[in-house]
Amino acid sequence: MTSSSAPSRKIASNRLQKELVEWQVNPPAGFKHKVTDNLQRWIIEVNGAPGTLYANETFELQVDFPEHYPMEAPQVIFLPPAPLHPHIYSNGHICLDILYDSWSPAMTVSSVCISILSMLSSSTVKQRPADNDRYVKNCRNGRSPKETRWWFHDDKV
Repeated sequence: MTSSSAPSRKIASNRLQKELVEWQVNPPAGFKHKVTDNLQRWIIEVNGAPGTLYANETFELQVDFPEHYPMEAPQVIFLPPAPLHPHIYSNGHICLDILYDSWSPAMTVSSVCISILSMLSSSTVKQRPADNDRYVKNCRNGRSPKETRWWFHDDKV
């Protein structure tokens, strides 16, 4: 560890502890943090909102926090089985601008979760992205979704 990364890790750790306490006091509706012993990786249960295509369905998100969080976005993926959605690939990768180009350090895990639930809730069809097979094939060997050059072209779903 270099001397410059120690302060970043301290900032990330402090921020995560603060967010975890806030989550425990005021969790976002439809989500449950599954307690683990790893502050850098959160597993979050997502319950589909009533009255949507995903009502009564439960999914799991894995949120991995980088060393430079909150200056750098966390990596957020769905664990298998990922919901069928036009912006969610079968490997769990999520095409959502706030997870990449539009990330802001003011965002929190709660705000990311609410955005993901909103994306799910607004969908009118349960289907994979048109390029799912090609994308998933190119992501073999553990490629991170943060290494993808996303094209955000459809904000209707």
